[in-house]
This record gives sequence, C-alpha cells and structure tokens, in this order.
Amino acid sequence: MYEWEDLRRPRARYIAGVDEAGRGPVAGPLVAAAVILPAYPRIPELNDSKKLSQEARERVFQRILETGIAVGVGIRSARFIDEFGIMAATFSAMKAAVQMLVSQGYKPDLVVVDGYPVPDLRADQEALIKADNKVASVACASVVAKVVRDRMMAEFDRVYPGYGFADHKGYCTKDHVVRLRQKGPCPIHRRSFGPVRSLAPEDEPLNIRRNAMG
Repeated sequence: MYEWEDLRRPRARYIAGVDEAGRGPVAGPLVAAAVILPAYPRIPELNDSKKLSQEARERVFQRILETGIAVGVGIRSARFIDEFGIMAATFSAMKAAVQMLVSQGYKPDLVVVDGYPVPDLRADQEALIKADNKVASVACASVVAKVVRDRMMAEFDRVYPGYGFADHKGYCTKDHVVRLRQKGPCPIHRRSFGPVRSLAPEDEPLNIRRNAMG
C-alpha cells in the first residue's frame, strides 16, 4: 500500500510527510503535523486517520511516537484563522510543523504534502492529492494531527462546557448548531465562518483581515 517513499529513498534520506486536521470545523484550532519515518517502518493498522476509529488512531499514534525518527506539530488558533484565512492558517501550521523537525536536527530532504504545495517552504516538496492513502509518512501525519486536535478539543470541552466539543470536535453538526443558537459563540469559535458569523452579536468586532489565500 505504501511504497511511494521506498522508491525515493535513493535520493532522499529524510522524507517528511505533512498533513492537517481541522480545516472544516467552525470551532477550534487547525493542527498540522510532519513525520519522518525510518525505512520500512512497522506500524500495524496504519491508514488515513479518517478511516480509523478513535481507539485505533490512539494505538497508531503511540506507535508513530515510538517508531518515527521525528515528529513535528504546528497549531494555528481560531483567531489566527479569522484574521488571515483558513488556507493561510493551513500553510503556516504546516511550515511550523516542518520547522519543528529542523529544530530537532532533522532537516527533510523531501517534504510530501497532502493537497497543495506550501508557499515559501524552503525545502524540496511534492504535493499529492490523497497522499494520506499513498505515502506512509503522510498517513502518520494525518493521524498525529487528528489525535492532537481531538485531545485539544476535549480540553476545550472542559473550559467551555455546554457546546459538546469533546463529541463533535467543533464540526458543524446539528447538535452543535443547536447549542450555538442557545449559547452564542465562545472564544474558540471561528467568527469568519458563516454558521458562527450568523449567530454572533451584530455589534461584536470580528477583527478579520482575509488575504488572497483565505
């Protein structure tokens, strides 16, 4: 299933897979992860994070931490998303995740990104659609980003009770919309997203500066 990296090992010692979690929700941060794996890693159950149960993701996540050469994470808040736009937040978080690898002493020879190229990454990169189904390190990055974000949302559920963040993780479910209407937005809601903007007080300043990528 995951042979992509093996074909590129002769020219790239450290291949970093990059993916994100949290572009679609109306609340909470966006989290990106970057993972460098050894050649022929043994990670049972590895798959795109969306195809794994929560219990399986947790098992795979722990195995990635035990097996991976290096793991980096980048996080951008709801406020950052509101000010700069979701695409800028995505690219910024991805660059931060890769930079964390470098700070650990592992500068990638090649970065594989799920989706679109990251502007100004300052590293050789290849962007692949559905890379989390083709490249092991990207599948690992998708799991790391998802687990880290889900854990953050569980913490936010305790800080801002009553929204159900631990269950829906900030996605725009029917239950979440009902609670939004009852309580109004909280500090981690993305005011620039339509479902939240329509429920925010009219006199609430949004402080949004959307750029061309947002």
